[in-house]
Amino acid sequence: MPEEHLVIKAELMDAAAIQRALKRIAHEIIEAGKGVQDVALVGIRTRGVPLARRLSDFIYQFEQVRCPVGVLDITLYRDDLTLVAQQPVLQKTDIPLDITGKTIVLVDDVLYTGRTVRAAMDALIDHGRPACIRLAVLIDRGHRELPIRADFVGKNVPTSRQEIISVRLMETDGEERVVIQEYSKK
Repeated sequence: MPEEHLVIKAELMDAAAIQRALKRIAHEIIEAGKGVQDVALVGIRTRGVPLARRLSDFIYQFEQVRCPVGVLDITLYRDDLTLVAQQPVLQKTDIPLDITGKTIVLVDDVLYTGRTVRAAMDALIDHGRPACIRLAVLIDRGHRELPIRADFVGKNVPTSRQEIISVRLMETDGEERVVIQEYSKK
């Protein structure tokens, strides 16, 4: 019986394209809020965290205002927790401010079914009551199972359910690119 393995079908974004998309998203966040007063960025572990930090750096370059960055672990809020692992690994959530009354921009790498974002909103609400929650993603690949949409999108990529979007960042993976992969029989 042939063994299946992942192969790269196409590169969607290189390092320069990722940087351009993040700069554009940073400008859109500024424009949507008519500035960044009371705006905080919260990255969803794992790759949402470095993306949120980069967005904060770009916003600082453009506005000379530093948006606080939080880190959100959604492990215990997942609706598929029993399918993921018998003993899930919990990582630290670190939200360095009172989010009540603030505009929170949740940041993630890929928006797919919407379930991760739903879990992130549940986790976030346990930390306070924001005035507004917005969503920024590097890639929106479609196939929503919940009525969730991103406010800020780096790139929309139509995919099949069999394809996998892999975001690779220097901070987490040692390389910088976004690829689409699929299983191939070997």
